[in-house]
Amino acid sequence: MTSEAGPTAGQRGPRERDRHLKGLLQRSAAGDQEAFAAFYDDVAPVAYGLARKVVRDADLAADVTQEALVDVWRSADRFDAARGSVIGWVCSITHRRAVDLIRSTQSSRDREQRAGAAAFDRAHDDAAERLEAVEDRDRVNECLGTLTELEYEAVTAAYYGGQTYREVAERLGAKLATVKSRMRSALQRLQDCLGVGA
Repeated sequence: MTSEAGPTAGQRGPRERDRHLKGLLQRSAAGDQEAFAAFYDDVAPVAYGLARKVVRDADLAADVTQEALVDVWRSADRFDAARGSVIGWVCSITHRRAVDLIRSTQSSRDREQRAGAAAFDRAHDDAAERLEAVEDRDRVNECLGTLTELEYEAVTAAYYGGQTYREVAERLGAKLATVKSRMRSALQRLQDCLGVGA
């Protein structure tokens, strides 16, 4: 088998790349494993990048990519060029796989929570628990009030907003090292204020 001369997938223009991928996909549909290996190498980075954005976890994104590309291999003969590009088709399959994984994971968590709640016997005083929760919240708010403005913004964005240190740094327009340092000092001050051990 002669090797194809010309630019690599990353060097091709969008139309040329799509033609190249369609050719590999057609050969894959006919059972050409070498063609699919080349196809996989070309599209896997794009599929993985999309999966990573959706599921966030690197290992789960790798699993999603693998499953999506197995789907592509199995359904290569059903690709319809009239409906879009090869990359668009691969991304559609990858996105669907990623969303399915998130839904499945959330559904499993919900079932576990319901089962745990049903198994938990509330033999204690709800009113006392609610009062204690309000007191705890008031104490936390009081301690948050002792932080500097940057510390407060960083802590609330990270712990209440679910942002990473890098996202907090971008949001506040501060250096990542500065945000990490402020977070450490803020958390230490909160622990001291709340009387919680490190």
